Amino acid sequence: MNNKKLNILQILPDLESGGVERGTLEIAEYLVKKGHNSYVVSSGGRLVNKLIESGSEHFHLPIGKKSPIALLSIYKLLKIYKQYKIDIVHVRSRLPAWIVLLSYKFLGSSQRPKFVTTIHGYNSISYYSSIMTKGDAVIIVSNTLKKFIIKNYHIDKSKIFVIHRGVPDLNKKINSSFTSWKDNWKKTNKNLINKKILTLPVRISRHKGIEDFIHLLSKLKEKKLNVHGLIVGEEKSQNYLQQLVKYIKAQGLAENISFLGYRSDIYEIIKISNITFSLSSLPEAFGRTVIESIKLGVPVIGYNHGGVGEQLKHIFPSGLISLNKKNLLYKKTFEFIQKPPKVEPTVLFTLKKMQENTLMVYKNIARE
Repeated sequence: MNNKKLNILQILPDLESGGVERGTLEIAEYLVKKGHNSYVVSSGGRLVNKLIESGSEHFHLPIGKKSPIALLSIYKLLKIYKQYKIDIVHVRSRLPAWIVLLSYKFLGSSQRPKFVTTIHGYNSISYYSSIMTKGDAVIIVSNTLKKFIIKNYHIDKSKIFVIHRGVPDLNKKINSSFTSWKDNWKKTNKNLINKKILTLPVRISRHKGIEDFIHLLSKLKEKKLNVHGLIVGEEKSQNYLQQLVKYIKAQGLAENISFLGYRSDIYEIIKISNITFSLSSLPEAFGRTVIESIKLGVPVIGYNHGGVGEQLKHIFPSGLISLNKKNLLYKKTFEFIQKPPKVEPTVLFTLKKMQENTLMVYKNIARE
């Protein structure tokens, strides 16, 4: 069974952007590279073409919509299981997980693909969320999140596999085009030349620390420091974005902060930054941009909780500050601007390790 060609179906709400979505593509690409068949179900998005180009097949279903229309996916899932002889269904979100288990009601026990879940976040403690603990294997992306799950749910610990998110060699990934990219960046962003670039790479939503970041820029401007803040990520709420824009104008920071929206060149933007930040008031399960920044040689300042705290303790402890301490955030940023810290390279949290460990989980439960 170890050498069997596996048919793996990953399921998630969409393929627009974000760490979960990129992780799905990275696992899909690795499966194909290793000679397995990779399939993905989602409601679509800008990353679908990239997925298909890497050798996977995509099925467009409304599986993440919180409406009765999601139930229409059940019939099509049953067809996919049968037609493609799916060995393992790997689900990364709660609603799709419920849809999958409902689809299993129409199958005999011997016909059901093995069920794998990945818990990517600190979801509310509820019966609805408990679905993510029901996998034949349950992948959790950090040790801090594992403790949270064990504390709040009855789960067989032998089913749990901690697989940290991983990133590739990003310098190698962007090296060939970085010089031309940087030249073009300077031409189109002349207002940023000679400024210290502070970057907050987040989806624009509450609890992501955006207001703390704005407050930080205000304090730095008071000290006449030549800085500019970049907020990189798409908005989840247009209303909240407008509130932030008003807040920035009220603080007199309209010329000091830019919203860049979704960017496919996020790695290049991080690389030209002087500091990146992770300031979520709620704990992140992992915080992928932290390791991405460190791999690119850029110092990170982050609140010491959740997966962000777990990572920084291992790879860049000088970037840790206590949760929601705005004064400490300012002091640490000022210190890093005045005397930029050296960022040591790390072999932790690699993409290869994440891919290898995930495939090992697939093989183990397929063997069972």
